[in-house]
Amino acid sequence: MNDNTFDYIIVGGGTAGCLLANRLSADASKRVLLIEAGKKDDYHWIHIPVGYLYCIGNPRTDWLYQTEPADGLNGRSLRYPRGKVLGGCSSINGMIYMRGQSRDYDQWAQITGNDAWRWDQTLPYFKLHEDHYNGANEFHGAKGAKSELLAPADLPKGSYLHTLRGRNTGGEWRIEKQRLRWDVLDAFAQAAQQAGIPATDDFNRGNNEGVSYFEVNQKSGWRWNTAKAFLRPTCYARSNFELWNKAQVAKLILETQPDGSQRCTGVQVWSGVEMVEVKATREVILSAGSIGSAQILQLSGIGPGALLQDKGVEVKHELPGVGANLQDHLQIRSVYKVKNAKTLNTLANSLVGKAMIGLEYAFKRTGPMSMAPSQLGAFTKSDPSQPHANIQYHVQPLSLDAFGEPLHSFPAITASVCNLNPTSRGTVQIKTNQFDDAPAIAPNYLATEEDRKVAADSLRVTRRIMAQPAMAPFAPEEFKPGVQYQTDEELAKLAGDIASTIFHPVGTTRMGREDDPMAVVNPRLQVRGVAGLRVVDAGVMPTITSGNTNSPTLMIAEKAAQWIAEDAARQAIA
Repeated sequence: MNDNTFDYIIVGGGTAGCLLANRLSADASKRVLLIEAGKKDDYHWIHIPVGYLYCIGNPRTDWLYQTEPADGLNGRSLRYPRGKVLGGCSSINGMIYMRGQSRDYDQWAQITGNDAWRWDQTLPYFKLHEDHYNGANEFHGAKGAKSELLAPADLPKGSYLHTLRGRNTGGEWRIEKQRLRWDVLDAFAQAAQQAGIPATDDFNRGNNEGVSYFEVNQKSGWRWNTAKAFLRPTCYARSNFELWNKAQVAKLILETQPDGSQRCTGVQVWSGVEMVEVKATREVILSAGSIGSAQILQLSGIGPGALLQDKGVEVKHELPGVGANLQDHLQIRSVYKVKNAKTLNTLANSLVGKAMIGLEYAFKRTGPMSMAPSQLGAFTKSDPSQPHANIQYHVQPLSLDAFGEPLHSFPAITASVCNLNPTSRGTVQIKTNQFDDAPAIAPNYLATEEDRKVAADSLRVTRRIMAQPAMAPFAPEEFKPGVQYQTDEELAKLAGDIASTIFHPVGTTRMGREDDPMAVVNPRLQVRGVAGLRVVDAGVMPTITSGNTNSPTLMIAEKAAQWIAEDAARQAIA
């Protein structure tokens, strides 16, 4: 760590950070530093899809957070995995490629007052980095297919998009079909259709209502994380790019300007041996995730004044929204015993079965070791009065008491269902002024009557699907929560007992209009009142997307990279 001055410092080598590093270092005249607190992604279980079982809860790859006990969960605390490794959560997540619904982005545009967040304005930025197995079309991009963003012949020389076109950038993010199927899941899909949920062949065209197998971020049976997609070999071959891993940012360096305002000029980094100061001549970009970015801002004196003072942090710039507005998807795991069915419970309950699974993956890259945590998905309404699909299913050919526990000895499937648009809001708040102390994470699940009603109704939808003729050959028997629970009150309480997070925290540094007192960043993701500082990760989402949040985070980073480069070009002219 010798020359400690860069044009851009990116804090967090996760989903957003890896893409930003790729895009910003495409301009050879800019020096880019990417700082990651975790190790490199050279742990073998990261790359074998089923390896998420060995990465979550593992200090080698996970921050090992826990949520605060919650009333809505009947006093329970949940494990809260966050990727502490290059690639971030894309190295340990469920690999599901899901954009959400067009209405999500139209709502963001309304909230922020900026049409750049509308669905039709975000779709090209999804497609720009997409490499879809089925090729390019109106809704998908593919490697080698020219993006409409890069296609115009009159792109100004030296502009951001012109630079990317010259670097042949695009199509790095691989999306493939899953490499296995299960008879019992096929039957669930048919039962869902019998219950009124239409079949779909694509969840990512703006309306994800329907049932189908998920598409996944894999390549030839291996996990495809953002470190492989955007850093290797591209960034590593660039002399203007530098990566520091096992280096944790302790706080931002803020300087008071002559007019009294604040400017972020760099970061303090703990190398494991010493504290190092690193300077940014243009911007510091926080991409540490909904937990990490809010924590770093608060430790740096940016956040709710009363909280910071209480924790012994000097208030440099009061922004009450930092750490507020936490939203997440809470999944309610219904387990059904089945008969006459092959499930992972029975396949993996013997040494011979495990050996067969291992051999299939070794020779074919198929079978249970190529599995995402959830294979089949469905989006539907919790009750007919809902204006749109508001619940999502993750269906799995396995069951267990809790994540990390052994599989049950009997054949079973799990139908997990979540409320896509929860109204409950939580917080992320520092507990101390020490950077290496975990913050208090309080998602505040099931805190509203609306969320408790959707929870109860969604369990009834599950029962209706399982009662359809297509499931009859498997004689499903409700093991959890149990048919004895029927009323709204009973089902909502049971949801609190058995539900767990799908690990989609968003919103803690949300974007908004200038007159919104709780907005942390403006619609171009610049921190309000602090020059030279942006947040680019899932924390900027004002409302959670209707589905898995990894892919929307990449889209956010894609748009932000263009804005950052454009702002730098304007400053150079000025």
